[in-house]
Amino acid sequence: MKRRTPISDIMTKEVITLNHTDDLETAERIFKTKKIRHIPVVSGEKIIGMLSYTDLLRISFADAIDEDEDSVDTVVYNMFTIEQVMAKNLVSVTSTTLIKEVAEILSKREFHALPVVDNDKLVGIVTTTDLINYLIEQF
Repeated sequence: MKRRTPISDIMTKEVITLNHTDDLETAERIFKTKKIRHIPVVSGEKIIGMLSYTDLLRISFADAIDEDEDSVDTVVYNMFTIEQVMAKNLVSVTSTTLIKEVAEILSKREFHALPVVDNDKLVGIVTTTDLINYLIEQF
């Protein structure tokens, strides 16, 4: 197994983001159409939060509807903003952070994705799935 591999080797570089002014309906549509579970929230080029699909499930009955449906009862979504629902106290890493260090952070915390930020600019995202896929490739 490679020991000194930077996270830039396995992170997602073309990151799908939400603007802090977007609504939760937009967020849900992105989660479902792109089949992703974490979306960084930005204000301009600065990352200000992270929204997970689980965050949406906590405030809605979205888990009770058919995953293939494109529409949901949006009454609950209209009661909250993205900024109210997203995680705000982010832990981030740089693109040169070693994969081992990222794995240690994710194994000790209760989240499953980290934004990758260089010079205050979002350059990627790394998830537990990225780490598992990397591990599988090593065998």
